[in-house]
Amino acid sequence: MTDTAPTLTTLHTTRVLRCAPEGPALDGERAALDLIGDAMGHDAELVVVPAERCGEEFFRLRSGIAGAVVQKFANYRLRLAVVGDISRHLADSSALRDFVYEANRGRQLWFVADEDELAERLSPTG
Repeated sequence: MTDTAPTLTTLHTTRVLRCAPEGPALDGERAALDLIGDAMGHDAELVVVPAERCGEEFFRLRSGIAGAVVQKFANYRLRLAVVGDISRHLADSSALRDFVYEANRGRQLWFVADEDELAERLSPTG
């Protein structure tokens, strides 16, 4: 049995709750609230979710799931980073490409390829 419990780390000066690749999909508001509860219990500022934990519908913007999840995180003043390869989803949707581009310009939601890119974004000079 694999451990699916999230772990708390500090990356530069940011308290980061890292979700394991195995575990429930981030596929709606209930899943978002579960992660938010974990983050608040650990006093985290940023929740890192592996891309494979995001359900297929998360990447279909018409489903509204990504918007609902991001809104929940914003309501609780928590940031979210999706880490991993989402190129397959980006190739299928120009709307998703635009969404990811805009998200990555802000501070609330990031889509990053790997942990190195996340560390760079959180770096004081990043």
